[in-house]
Amino acid sequence: MKTERDGDGVLEGETRSCESLGLLSKMHQENQNVMNSLLFSFRKLWAFTGPGFLMSIAYLDPGNIESDLQSGARAGFKLLWVLLGATIIGLLLQRLAARLGVVTGMHLAEVCNRHYPTVPRIILWLMVELAIIGSDMQEVIGCAIALNLLSVGRIPLWAGVLITIIDTFVFLFLDKYGLRKLEAFFGFLITIMALSFGYEYVRVAPDQAEVLKGMFVPYCSGCGPTQLEQAVGIVGAVIMPHNIYLHSALVKSRDINRANKKEVKEANKYYFIESSIALFISFLINVFVVAVFAEAFYGKTNMEVSLQCNETGSAHSELFPANNETLEVDIYKGGVVLGCFFGPAALYIWAIGILAAGQSSTMTGTYSGQFVMEGFLNLRWSRFARVLLTRSIAIFPTLLVAVFQDVQHLTGMNDFLNVLQSMQLPFALIPILTFTSLTSLMNDFANGLVWKIGGGLLILVVCAINMYFVVVYVTALNSTVLYVFSALLSIAYLSFVCYLVWRCLIALGVSRLDFRGSVQYPPTVLMDEQPEFDS
Repeated sequence: MKTERDGDGVLEGETRSCESLGLLSKMHQENQNVMNSLLFSFRKLWAFTGPGFLMSIAYLDPGNIESDLQSGARAGFKLLWVLLGATIIGLLLQRLAARLGVVTGMHLAEVCNRHYPTVPRIILWLMVELAIIGSDMQEVIGCAIALNLLSVGRIPLWAGVLITIIDTFVFLFLDKYGLRKLEAFFGFLITIMALSFGYEYVRVAPDQAEVLKGMFVPYCSGCGPTQLEQAVGIVGAVIMPHNIYLHSALVKSRDINRANKKEVKEANKYYFIESSIALFISFLINVFVVAVFAEAFYGKTNMEVSLQCNETGSAHSELFPANNETLEVDIYKGGVVLGCFFGPAALYIWAIGILAAGQSSTMTGTYSGQFVMEGFLNLRWSRFARVLLTRSIAIFPTLLVAVFQDVQHLTGMNDFLNVLQSMQLPFALIPILTFTSLTSLMNDFANGLVWKIGGGLLILVVCAINMYFVVVYVTALNSTVLYVFSALLSIAYLSFVCYLVWRCLIALGVSRLDFRGSVQYPPTVLMDEQPEFDS
């Protein structure tokens, strides 16, 4: 019996030893997984690189460039901190968009389709389509102006507008060779913008101390209503509504096992790093433009510029009346004054940068439009049909202005388009906060309390700033008919925004607002299919 007990003791000891080894092995594996998640891999970052840079194009479109140069000319370096703050806010909002796509396997338009009733869903789709068409119109304007400057006026503006039709064929040609080729082309366009506007920065040589002071000291000494409006315009130009929808779809282009929490967490990490790098580069390019016009043209009068242009024999000196009013610039006049003060090379390189900015906008707009249409309507169009529809709608009003008006009216359309896109901002920001806060949809990756409160406050501030921008623009129209029309439109607009806010608050946990229990957010089914990208 003793021998049996000894044998049982040995067996029991061996069993315990094996269990301990198994437990140690499991703990070691868990620790290894934790270490791997903390370690950084450039190879993995490269695999996830692409969507963030496509997204960052929206921070460099002609509307943004015009806002930058006007900021420098009107306020000097004093509003660089606003640009920095707007870019950081944009990054945080893009993080939410990327997480939604990575975690659920659905982009924002698809999620809206599943969770909003039919009528709100159709209204949302129409609002986002307006933003996309507005973005495409800015691309058309930018390209037409760039071609006019590069040809020394030989290509009239209306012809430049028509030439932008070629963009559709360039896009379709590149798209046929897969997403990675298209991402490389976007990288090429960003490089052209960096070199073009970087050349202007080096040529003008702004005061570096003033640049840093303007970037990190949140103060605007001696600023008035003009500078305040410009600060609001910066925020409105930087944060684009359709870009939230686009980014949530682009992140689906990488193969991720969404049933594996570790893989999802890793994808979120690398997408955030890539987006940070992409937006840092776009921020530097925007800083180049602001600093150039702040150093060279802040405080300049029309008389000073007119005299300089006459001395250099510029063909565009008539753009600047012989008075002592402060210089007003846009993307067209910006190129002209650079040519007058720093030589023809500065003008042509500026135009090349604007052309690159314009070319990039059309492709992001096309992708956004495709995802939005498919998501909201379950309607699949070929990219050729989608590009043709968006570009046709964008070209028609732009062509009318180009034919019957002058370049000032054409560039002035950018202000209207920025206002149009500012009005659509709540229709992207409120849904993205709503759905990334739902535990039933995002599981362990749902927004925590800090993100819910912080994200809500950020969105409230951004929407308030943009609404101020819209009000300033409308009041400057000086038309009673337009005031009445705007008031009626505002009632409908604010009613729909309040509806979205109501559903958002319920998603954030304020369940008492769901009076009838009519708001239902069913649990998500993970989607592993990829969007129609070629690899």
